[in-house]
Amino acid sequence: MKFDFQLSPDENSPPPMGLIVLQVDETIEGEFREAFRASKSQIFVTRIPSGLEVTPQTLTSMEQHITTSAKLLPQSREFSVIGYGCTSASAIIGSEKISDLIKSGCNTRIVTNPLLAATEYAKHIGVTKLALLSPYIEEVNTPLRKAFEINGLSTETFGTFGEGREEKVARISERSTIEAAITLGQNTSSEAVFISCTNLRTFNCLDKIAHEINKPVFSSNQSLAWHMNKLSK
Repeated sequence: MKFDFQLSPDENSPPPMGLIVLQVDETIEGEFREAFRASKSQIFVTRIPSGLEVTPQTLTSMEQHITTSAKLLPQSREFSVIGYGCTSASAIIGSEKISDLIKSGCNTRIVTNPLLAATEYAKHIGVTKLALLSPYIEEVNTPLRKAFEINGLSTETFGTFGEGREEKVARISERSTIEAAITLGQNTSSEAVFISCTNLRTFNCLDKIAHEINKPVFSSNQSLAWHMNKLSK
């Protein structure tokens, strides 16, 4: 038996958002579910091949997969915004290049990433001097700090866990992150604390750190969620 059917129009709901997540990332999707709990927009997620370690080489190699990953998002939909979920790769590949590669793979008006989002969030709260906490090795920290500097943000106050293995980054304890961020944030030359990496668990840490140091505290996932929500309007 074959039934007739009707199609419901897409315009009854807001355009969806898209998110490109690293293959090795175990954190961003959970934190985004919390960040967008009240949102009426759908978020479609695709993954991109990524190395088990965070190095300039593995980050650069993702460039060749960005368009293919974007093509795996539903081709029937126009997206309000696509987020590329890697802070350090955004610094190395570049926001403009990432945007071009994603737009060539799917239909979206706007593309953002954690580096761009953090820069915009810093402008939003009116700070230029960051205490930067990173999980990365030095070869990755250097271009990240350079990218912030190009965008007008100082990271003279800086600390790192120095871990290259993604599986370990995803399991760095929240207590470790809180203690390190508080130590950095107590430096009087910093106006705010930024915690980098979408694979580092931060959502349960931000308010606790801010309460201790009495300064704004934001992270890769928090900034990206904020920016995507703003751009989707």
